[in-house]
Amino acid sequence: MAPKEKRGGVLSGMSGKNFWKTIDKIKKNFATREFFMSLVFDPCRLTIVACVLLIIEIIVNVVVIQRVKYTELDWVAYMQEVEGVINGTLDYSYLKGDTGPLVYPAGFVYVFTGLYYLTDRGQNIRLAQYIFAGLYIIFLALVFRIYVKSRKVPPYALVLACCGSYRIHSIFILRLFNDPVAMLFLYAAINLFLDGLWTWGSIFFSFAVSIKMNILLFSPALLLVYLTSLGLTGTLKQLSVCAAVQLVLGLPFLLTNPVAYIRGAFDLGRVFLFQWTVNWRFLPESIFLSGYFHLALLILHLALLACFYDTSMSYLQGYARLRAIEGDVRKQLKGRTETVNMDSVSQLLLLPLFLANFVGVACSRSLHYQFYVWYFHSIPYLLWATPYSAVFRLCVMGVIELCWNTFPSTIYSSAALHVCHVIILYGLYGNRYRPQLKQKSK
Repeated sequence: MAPKEKRGGVLSGMSGKNFWKTIDKIKKNFATREFFMSLVFDPCRLTIVACVLLIIEIIVNVVVIQRVKYTELDWVAYMQEVEGVINGTLDYSYLKGDTGPLVYPAGFVYVFTGLYYLTDRGQNIRLAQYIFAGLYIIFLALVFRIYVKSRKVPPYALVLACCGSYRIHSIFILRLFNDPVAMLFLYAAINLFLDGLWTWGSIFFSFAVSIKMNILLFSPALLLVYLTSLGLTGTLKQLSVCAAVQLVLGLPFLLTNPVAYIRGAFDLGRVFLFQWTVNWRFLPESIFLSGYFHLALLILHLALLACFYDTSMSYLQGYARLRAIEGDVRKQLKGRTETVNMDSVSQLLLLPLFLANFVGVACSRSLHYQFYVWYFHSIPYLLWATPYSAVFRLCVMGVIELCWNTFPSTIYSSAALHVCHVIILYGLYGNRYRPQLKQKSK
């Protein structure tokens, strides 16, 4: 006859020692599950996730370089342009490649001259790809550091957004464009600004501009950053640093033919080819090439910057105040074991910078496929500054990625891209005073 079950169920049949072992096991399982969930959703865990992603990206880049065919677009033209300088031609009106005249500032010449020598006069494409893979890893590390400091975007969004783009990998290691090189120095500058290294940040920012002019899209916000954080005197100092970098880099070309250099390297009236446009495919080519259309986009660009001026100033003034408080606290804690961590304050600096660049991209006269790197890595940050749900944000990122991977662009892909841009701008505009409203409601 089977023994009767003890009253109280299973737990009542356990010894006290076994009971507490079971409880400890349940606690450990719960803690493990909670830890892994935090790696997915908690922005404070971004450091761990970022390190893992960098290791994965190293492997992915090697596999892509070894298995995916390289496509020649601009690399040969870059090498031809800098070869002219190496051969002694410093007049920009005579520097050209297969794709046309040299249209980039002096920093581009120096960077790609270095690559020219490292890759056997540009002939060793495989080595060039591995160099760009290395630049990509450094680039991602700089981007991840910004996100780690801001603690705004959850890790899963960073995985999907920053490492999941075929087009971005292609721009770096399958096309060897100069755009990612310029953006690498830009993100280095932002990291330096976040650390309070203003002069070094200005040097890196100006060097980024000297590689490609799209970096100037950040300049309206950066001017406000200087004014709110450093005052007028400090602003003039940093602007002088930026100007000095441009002058020193461009000096050999300015001494030879200043007009040709300025016209060639800083041509704001450059007309793009309709066949390569990603964002205006739904327009007739006659409108796309119209000077009035370009003027209308410029007016829209300035109008949107004006719309977000109050928001940007509010954020940046808050950033300056909190950094000043942080400085006072650090002085009080000097020599003591306590530390102060105000990394999340970085959000107040980043949003105006990323927003100014995004407005410029959204109002661009033409976007080519390599221009995707101009704003791709800031899209998660901007979307997480909107009031939209997480699912909707991910959908917007997915549609943007789909638009940039549609080749050639279509009426529908370019229209969808504008719709996504408008959705982001609308969300940012609608959410612009939320920090103040929250503060009042407390």
